[in-house]
Formats: sequence, C-alpha cells, structure tokens
Amino acid sequence: MDNPVLEERVAHLIRAVDDLSDVVARQAKEIDRLTRLVQMLAEREAERESMAGEGPAANVRPPHW
Repeated sequence: MDNPVLEERVAHLIRAVDDLSDVVARQAKEIDRLTRLVQMLAEREAERESMAGEGPAANVRPPHW
C-alpha cells in the first residue's frame, strides 16, 4: 500500500477483528461451561424428582392453607 492512511485503517481493522475473535472464543468457552452446568443441574433435579415421586403433588396446597 502506498497510502499511509489506508495502512493505518487496515491495521486498526485487523486489531479490531483480532480483539473480537478473542471475545468470541471466551464467550464460546463460557457458553460451553454454562451448558454443562445446566445439564448437570437438570440431571440432578430429575434424580431428585424421581426419588421424591411418592410425595404430594406440586400443585396441591398444604393442609394449613
């Protein structure tokens, strides 16, 4: 390139793309972590529900109401 203004703009754009790429990579890792956490919690709740299946239904009011 012969134009220093264009070279500077391209350099800034390259840096912005690199920064955004880093952000996307961090967000992907966080999404993966949160997905695993939600799966673990869902499995834990399903296990808890299966163990407490003989208890009162969730939509029945307690006797003191």
